[in-house]
Amino acid sequence: MPKAMAPLNGVPIVEYQVRWMRSQGVTDVVFLTGYLGETIESYFGDGSAFGIRAHYSHEDAPLGRGGAIRKGLSMVPMDEDPVLVTNGDNITDLDLTLLLEKHRTSGALATLMLTGYPSQFGVVEVGDDDWVEGFVEKGMLPIWINAGVYLFDRAIEPMLPGVGDHETSTFLELVKQRRLAALRSDALWLTVDGPKELREVSERLVTEGLA
Repeated sequence: MPKAMAPLNGVPIVEYQVRWMRSQGVTDVVFLTGYLGETIESYFGDGSAFGIRAHYSHEDAPLGRGGAIRKGLSMVPMDEDPVLVTNGDNITDLDLTLLLEKHRTSGALATLMLTGYPSQFGVVEVGDDDWVEGFVEKGMLPIWINAGVYLFDRAIEPMLPGVGDHETSTFLELVKQRRLAALRSDALWLTVDGPKELREVSERLVTEGLA
């Protein structure tokens, strides 16, 4: 199955994304599909059962993330600006008004949501005298990472690759132009990279009351 359709408590990852988008006022969603994309289209249909209007941009041959986004943007009306873009394997409850405010006040062509980077191991807190002062189980490191949630101005479209990854092409050019902004956020953010995360994220969603 497509990764976005992997089930969390019986609900596909991408449905959690659609629920969040709808709660933020999003009315239309363009699903960027490739391998077994028909399973996504069959599940969401026209989107009415999920409170949205669903559209589908299918790639017959792999275009890379940047190429898929560029192809999908061509389906979005030109007066819809900026456009929300997300990776298909993460879940968040970010308040989009915060991202939109940062995007508009910065004058950026693209604005990224950043999230804290959790340690995969327990962290030991040690004083200057080398006495252990405490333990933090998988605490947050002083590092910010790309959460895979973006706002794009339509003017970015010709800068996206026809085939390839926007993070290694478009974003690097925007950095040179100082047109890539970021919002550091402590909002809920979960991602699924494999079977282990399926279980952990499923349990976290229950704890957060989102399951």
